[in-house]
Amino acid sequence: MFSFLKPRQKAQVPADKARSLFKRYKWMSLFGVFIGYAAFYIVRNNFTLSTPQLKTSLDLSKGQIGMLSSCLLIAYGLGKGVMSAWSDKANPKRFMATGLIICALLSMCLAFFGFSLWSLAIILILLGLFQGMGVGPSFIILSTWFDKKQRGFVTSIWNTSHNLGGGLISPLAGFMLGIVGASHWRFAIYVFPALVAIAVALIVLVFVKGRPEEEGLPPLEETKQEQSNIDYYDLSSWQILTKYVFNNPGAWLVSFMDTFVYMIRFGILTWLPIFLIQAKGFTHGQMMIAFAFFEWAAIPSTLLAGIISDKLFKSYRMPPAMIALVLIIFCIFGYWNSKSVTAVTVYAALAGCLVYIPQFLDSVQTMEVVPPFAVGSTVGLRGFMSYVLGSTLGTSLLGVAVDHYGWNAGLVLLIIATVLCLACSVALHIFSLKKRHAEAK
Repeated sequence: MFSFLKPRQKAQVPADKARSLFKRYKWMSLFGVFIGYAAFYIVRNNFTLSTPQLKTSLDLSKGQIGMLSSCLLIAYGLGKGVMSAWSDKANPKRFMATGLIICALLSMCLAFFGFSLWSLAIILILLGLFQGMGVGPSFIILSTWFDKKQRGFVTSIWNTSHNLGGGLISPLAGFMLGIVGASHWRFAIYVFPALVAIAVALIVLVFVKGRPEEEGLPPLEETKQEQSNIDYYDLSSWQILTKYVFNNPGAWLVSFMDTFVYMIRFGILTWLPIFLIQAKGFTHGQMMIAFAFFEWAAIPSTLLAGIISDKLFKSYRMPPAMIALVLIIFCIFGYWNSKSVTAVTVYAALAGCLVYIPQFLDSVQTMEVVPPFAVGSTVGLRGFMSYVLGSTLGTSLLGVAVDHYGWNAGLVLLIIATVLCLACSVALHIFSLKKRHAEAK
């Protein structure tokens, strides 16, 4: 790893100032990773926004557009795995800011060099790999600055950053298109958002801090206990991955749970538009409304799930996830079998509201099944499995099943994925109970 990315120890802060400084730094860092992670989506979703112009200007087929999207998705899964593991050995703010600047430069490359299918594919693969530099630092900040009593709600706030970033690209590009005109769409969609992302990267460098001990502050008490007798600064990324992630059943459980969540999410999200139009006879406008409800219903449900897991369930994350997964089964049956437009829309919205709950709570649980110095590596394993395996099962496998056996085959696969996800959440809850009992001794 480059030396400027490595953590650096600052002088110890006097005890009388440590408490107030800790409080200020943790909220500054949360703000920094929130806007930083949102900015990653600005220079990621701009490609999706540009596909109509790309299709026309380069005469690309739908299959070619799909191939380019797959390049970005699969590369992101790989990047999330590798980069998150590296982030455990890096300074969070420098790692995140560097990744964001590289992604911004690659977005500019789409404008200046993306004039063929293969040049686009190469740039998108690189973009997907470096997009993986955003999530690891975020989880390191959340797990080292916020204790378990706060972590559910705080992580739910951070989790909405991708909705913010994904939603901002359209008005940003639209604003610039109004200034430069439609003929300069590459500047408006690729370059202008990249300049915004670079500006955000500078804000990340100002606001995000390293781990508390790197800032000369005492670590959280629970962190101190988990890291006692372990000199993790001398461990390599590979040692952390093999000893504290691959050998940890909890790390595999959160990864498999996320894989099945992504199968459900992408299985519904990818095929909902076609299913509603072909199987339910929706108009295009009715389908767009149902699709919007599916996506935006996630924001309030995620915030509520964070509060409930913190307060009602005493920082146990899986009980609300189990409840949501059981309800998802009823929602899938509901929108699959209902006939009226209203009923199908309501069930689709409820499914969207619920499916992000286990996904979000699994991410919180990830920070609590491994020591803080292995959080990035665990996030990487989870991200690799969910994007490369889970999203593929939800898109390709479900598509093949529907082609050969009809829409009911898709229903069966979604129900199977939900049941397997529920089984993982039960096993994770048992694992958490045992871990907390062992820590209390």
